Amino acid sequence: MKAFVLGLGFVLLGVQGTYAQQKGGSAAPAKTALVEQQIRKLSQDKWRWMAERKADTLAVLFDDKAMFVHMGGSWGKKQELDVIRSGSIHYKQADVEETSVQIIDNTAILLSKIRLLAVLGGNEVTNPFIVTEVYVREKGKWKLGSLSFTKLLTP
Repeated sequence: MKAFVLGLGFVLLGVQGTYAQQKGGSAAPAKTALVEQQIRKLSQDKWRWMAERKADTLAVLFDDKAMFVHMGGSWGKKQELDVIRSGSIHYKQADVEETSVQIIDNTAILLSKIRLLAVLGGNEVTNPFIVTEVYVREKGKWKLGSLSFTKLLTP
């Protein structure tokens, strides 16, 4: 009889532990989904600010150590803001076709397939890209740490 009661106790503890894991595990996906939504919104805002050439607004978003990789080279925050201010690259319109977000601790990696209409040297050009955006959360705020364009070979 003692063995039966002891065995029943272990079964109940196991069921309680399983329930606790399921209950605790459900909050994490909800939090992750909320963060993914925030990152997607921040990316959309960034594209709009770039199209509107809001360099001062972008300066707040871009981390001081941010890196930008383009077809014609790579550079840091100051150079990217100078490019936007001068209009030497005008990110006129980014049509985002699909996105995915991965969260790793305080880092968010957003991949977007876009068709970018830009003005370069006075000429309008449209190119398909996969864009990688890396965001890092510091003091509760997301900062852009890297923006890289990879041109797609297919239209």
